[in-house]
Amino acid sequence: MEKKPLSSHWLTLWRQVFTTRWDIIVDLRRSALGYFLMNRKHHLIPKPDDQCHRVKFIARIVELEEKPPAPRIWITSQERTKAVTLLPDCGPILAVAPAANWRGKQWRAENFAALVSRIIAQDGLLPRAAVAVLGSADERQQADPVLAALPSDQRIDLVGTTSLLTLAACLERCSLFVGNDSGLMHMAAATGIPTLGLFGPSRETLYGPWGSHCRWVRTPQSFEELTGTSGYNHRTTDTLMDGLHVKVVEDALVKLWNQVKGMQDG
Repeated sequence: MEKKPLSSHWLTLWRQVFTTRWDIIVDLRRSALGYFLMNRKHHLIPKPDDQCHRVKFIARIVELEEKPPAPRIWITSQERTKAVTLLPDCGPILAVAPAANWRGKQWRAENFAALVSRIIAQDGLLPRAAVAVLGSADERQQADPVLAALPSDQRIDLVGTTSLLTLAACLERCSLFVGNDSGLMHMAAATGIPTLGLFGPSRETLYGPWGSHCRWVRTPQSFEELTGTSGYNHRTTDTLMDGLHVKVVEDALVKLWNQVKGMQDG
């Protein structure tokens, strides 16, 4: 639903759904819409809680906080078929998402380039693996240096080339994911592949990737140290991820990979 002036999009939505009698309404925006619809149960997201991971927080709405269901993406067979054409069977694939929705959270592209070169080196974690670089069309500037660092026969450019659901289907086919705190990081986690998220000026305790195959690594500086300086503005401040070194991320990826392999081997 596209937002409209004077919040008239809510009226548009109401017109589309008001004739249905709903069993359960779960409102993640704390809007008034649910009060004007026929329903048996109406749940509103609670007021913000900065001490609770977002998955648990949302599960709190339906009283499942103690055992929250893991996020899941519903992917169609058509999307999976498209993914096969984009990522044919070619051995291990490393997925990389080098962008984020604001600059402060973005690890520098040259760091991602150095990292993937180490991972796919002959003596690296995934020797000669293909690398799928993911992002939206407007994130091309952050992705291009990573793509340029890859041998042409190991490079898969998925930046602004397909839909989110097809990207999710592509992620399912990957062996390992590394990326900034971003929507793509959460999508990778939801597909179940080993996922490593990179954190700096955002809270991993609230937004870390969710799942037994997920880990995070952060800058030596805490969220409070990075965001508490005078002049900090998440809309204008340059990257705050420089304290995170390539070797630290590489070691975290190796550790995650070995842990997941250990789980699979029983």
